[in-house]
Amino acid sequence: MTTIQFDFNEPERFGMVYVGADGKEHRPYMVHRALLGSLERFFGVLIEHYAGAFPLWLAPVQARLIPIADRHNDYAHQVAGRLREAGLRVEVDDSSERMNAKIRSAQLVKIPYMLVVGDREAEVGAVSVRLRTNENLGILPLDEFVTRAQGLVELRSPAGL
Repeated sequence: MTTIQFDFNEPERFGMVYVGADGKEHRPYMVHRALLGSLERFFGVLIEHYAGAFPLWLAPVQARLIPIADRHNDYAHQVAGRLREAGLRVEVDDSSERMNAKIRSAQLVKIPYMLVVGDREAEVGAVSVRLRTNENLGILPLDEFVTRAQGLVELRSPAGL
């Protein structure tokens, strides 16, 4: 994605001139190298490549907690806090929408993990894990989910990100 580009705007913008062999002033051409072409182009290629379904380490939101009912909101926020402490990017959908609408919303924005929490999960300190592909992984203890997710983030993250 490295490009070499001629820039005709910057020399004029900065009033750059040189005196040529003919003794007259001339406007130079600016040649510059862009390692990624441009940041916007790079992100465009990245988004197109993944079709918006970024791998876990790159996803802006890695997991969305979905409480089944309002009474589960506190547990969802506790779980979110634990996941944030573990270095994961999470959000809680405590809107008044129905659970299926919350799941569909998370799938549409391609969040890798949807963590559904209800009475059963709160009682045993677990989360019910669904993938954006609609695959249901079932109930996992919270610590086990954290360990798995951290492993995926660490294994696949390029150095320095």
